[in-house]
Amino acid sequence: MTMRGIKVATSTQNATGLAGRYATALFDLADSDDALDQVADDLANLDRMIDGSDDLQRLISSPVIARDDQSRGIIAVMETAEMSSLAQRFVGLVARNRRLFALPNMIEAYRSLLAAHRGEATAEVVSARELTDQQLDAVGDALRRAVGTPVSVDARVDPSLLGGLVVRLGSQMVDSSLSTKLQRLKLAMIGVG
Repeated sequence: MTMRGIKVATSTQNATGLAGRYATALFDLADSDDALDQVADDLANLDRMIDGSDDLQRLISSPVIARDDQSRGIIAVMETAEMSSLAQRFVGLVARNRRLFALPNMIEAYRSLLAAHRGEATAEVVSARELTDQQLDAVGDALRRAVGTPVSVDARVDPSLLGGLVVRLGSQMVDSSLSTKLQRLKLAMIGVG
């Protein structure tokens, strides 16, 4: 086994559970096809589409939608978005196995495997509104300086935050969101009275 194979084997050992098993299989296939980045881009695009569409969220999570309908629907979305054949085949398999509900977790597990393969840390950044590329770069640079290794940033939007950011890097979380600050203030005021 080559050093590259050893690195992949080491990085995939941390992927456990249903999502981890599927992500590991996809990662290994993408690696053997030299398509790691293409698949990552396809999955990131699909993840954004799912986050932005109530219909897609229902499609992947509803147990009452027939397996064939789920499969046709998600593949049609991926074909329209011109995603790679490997990503389409993978998601098609997930749909046939009635595991679409776990697709967002599989995408996250794939990102983690890819980041570990590259020697990067993965940070989840949640903001009240979509961050610009410049803001994402600034957050990524600040995190890289803090941890001393490259950091892959997975940005999400949660309008309930009102403002600020929630950053999770591994097991550490920094919550500087406005809603959390207001909650702390409310609790402090209750304690005063």
